[in-house]
Amino acid sequence: MTEQPRTPASVLVVDDEPTIGEIVSRYLEREGYDARVVGDGHAAMDAFTRQRPDLVVLDVMMPGIDGLEVMRLMREQQGARTAIILLTARGEETDRIAGLQLGADDYVVKPFSPAELVARVGAVLRRHDPATTWAPRVEVDDLVIDPESREATRAGEPLLLTQREFDLLLFLAQHPGKAFAREQLMDHVWRFSYYTDTSTVTVHIRRLRAKIERDPDQPKYIETVWGVGYRFAAPTS
Repeated sequence: MTEQPRTPASVLVVDDEPTIGEIVSRYLEREGYDARVVGDGHAAMDAFTRQRPDLVVLDVMMPGIDGLEVMRLMREQQGARTAIILLTARGEETDRIAGLQLGADDYVVKPFSPAELVARVGAVLRRHDPATTWAPRVEVDDLVIDPESREATRAGEPLLLTQREFDLLLFLAQHPGKAFAREQLMDHVWRFSYYTDTSTVTVHIRRLRAKIERDPDQPKYIETVWGVGYRFAAPTS
């Protein structure tokens, strides 16, 4: 049987600067993506509702509805979660942290290289592709992590994790008892070894603990290894 060609991944680019939107879409289309461009938050929500994209490249600083509010509205929509990469201004650390807390999958600081942005798009989409993430499910006490369905439950109750939170939890759980530095987690989970701001890891660990631990202040699953980083607690039996 002849394998059917895969449908190109769709990317919605949201930026109020027409030149940036045009350049980014051109680079994306050159790499085989189906790119759409809109210039403000209202148009972004209209486009998102009409045809759910696989990924959104979303500028934070826009007139009217800013990017963080657009992302919050997108995250409230029912259905499969769409990956989101934020475009933030250089030095606006508060925007990056707020974006990660709202569930952004990655961020790129302006001014940026369009080629790097396209590489980030590819990396995020690969993490979302079920064909690249199959592995046996992990069960520790009442916590179950299923890579095939990309679902995690605790005591039978589903955990509402972002794509990046799930990837981080799965990676740690697949290496119980092994301590990883923040830089190593950036390399393995974010797939970029040249990040310098590892606060992203700290933010995601804090959010994960709030969702999977019965007492986040006394974590049972994700432990802090002082002076090193984090590890997933090895099973006791």
